[in-house]
Amino acid sequence: MLPAMPHDARERFLAEPRIGVLGVTDPRGGERAPLVVPVWYGYEPGGEIVIETGRETVKARLLRAAGRFSLCAQDERRPYRYVSVEGPITAIEDPIDPAVREALAQRYLDPQEARDYLVGTVDQLKDDVAFRMRPQRWRSADFAAFAADFEGADAG
Repeated sequence: MLPAMPHDARERFLAEPRIGVLGVTDPRGGERAPLVVPVWYGYEPGGEIVIETGRETVKARLLRAAGRFSLCAQDERRPYRYVSVEGPITAIEDPIDPAVREALAQRYLDPQEARDYLVGTVDQLKDDVAFRMRPQRWRSADFAAFAADFEGADAG
């Protein structure tokens, strides 16, 4: 069994600015593999996941059709950790609220980069939508305990 994170730790982990990997059912083609893409996302403990995308993108069409998605965030540095959530889409904000877009930019970029990004991509406000998802299922792992066991074995 994987060493799962306690509830509070997994929420704090997910709230940190990490690139998320979004997964959504993709019924196109014969193999029915999911669409899996990296995304910026917003999250506050106890709240909803928010992502933005273009209104007419494949991602947006698949999200609307599926009505739910998964998101995984990880720390690939040792000891490895990840949190994965899955749940229903609770709202589609069309058009996206400029404050949501600004918050996402500020989450991932330093202040000047965020300002430059928002000015340089202002036309996206006409085309972007936000999807909100309430995490329903959580999966997490924190391999710090294993790492401590290995370090202790090396010392002996």
